[in-house]
Amino acid sequence: MENNTIFDDVFRTMLEKMPRLVIPVINEVFHTSYSEDEKINQYRNEHHTKSGEIITDSYLGIGDKLYHLECESSSRGNMGIRMIEYDFAAALEGAALAEDMFEINFPHSCVLYLRHNQNTPDYLKVKINMPDGQHVIYSIPTVKLQEYTKDDIFKKRLLFFLPFYIMRYEKEVAAIGADPEKTDSLVQEFESIARELKRELSSDEEMDLYTRLEELMERVADYILDSEENLKERIGDIMGGKVLELETDKILELGRKQGIEQGIEQGLERGLEQGIEQEKYKTIKNILMNSDFSTREIAMFTGYPEEDILSVHKQMQENMEEDCPIRKTSPQRR
Repeated sequence: MENNTIFDDVFRTMLEKMPRLVIPVINEVFHTSYSEDEKINQYRNEHHTKSGEIITDSYLGIGDKLYHLECESSSRGNMGIRMIEYDFAAALEGAALAEDMFEINFPHSCVLYLRHNQNTPDYLKVKINMPDGQHVIYSIPTVKLQEYTKDDIFKKRLLFFLPFYIMRYEKEVAAIGADPEKTDSLVQEFESIARELKRELSSDEEMDLYTRLEELMERVADYILDSEENLKERIGDIMGGKVLELETDKILELGRKQGIEQGIEQGLERGLEQGIEQEKYKTIKNILMNSDFSTREIAMFTGYPEEDILSVHKQMQENMEEDCPIRKTSPQRR
């Protein structure tokens, strides 16, 4: 059985770290018009039933509405039953007594299919027959991500779908990797996506979102393209390489500016040599405080010896109580 943890992890990471990206998805599916800065309340995603623990992907509250998004990477036939079980458990948690009658409210739910086939329905439906003869049709919309083109995604700001975009090519990976022309075409497509994404998230405030999103795109691409090393490396260079360069340049620039200012001040008092050393210390210190880069990566991008970086890190730990708050991270990649 395929391990789908990578898809679940990416899905949950976006919901937890980039919740604003889910707003356009909710607008697309449920025909709402929430703004992207709408307040979102995230609720626990575990419910217990007689059959054991159920783990759901997301319950989100916007205003007085509750939304449930489920991420699914296969077209299993029992998804409708699973969804009604999940949603009934969620509805029971909010049960309220009013006028001698309990009332429960089901969430607005949908299933995001990362893969689909011709039998994947537009709606999952379950018919509920009551003992008194009443019938209730429980209907859940489905979203087939691979039906959305690159243009659709950017036009509707469905950036939430981008990490899974590569999955539409997974059946063709071997053929693409064996054909230089097809390889170049796929690389050019992802270069275009990277450019569009940069335009969409161009402000300083959105740089972190841009960085995180491209990192997740690279993670899924690495998984899907694992058997084609050349293709995997080229796509990775577009995503991961550019992200690392952008983040590094930003932190280095901050470190250099602060280091030079302090270095000049110290240099006037202690001489030029001391000022240069102070600049180096300040640059390394700022990178350690503002990133999770390893000592090797910092050495590569600054040109400073790795032992100098380790020395600064050690000094920062020793002076932690006297200095500014410093991240308690290991100098090695976690």
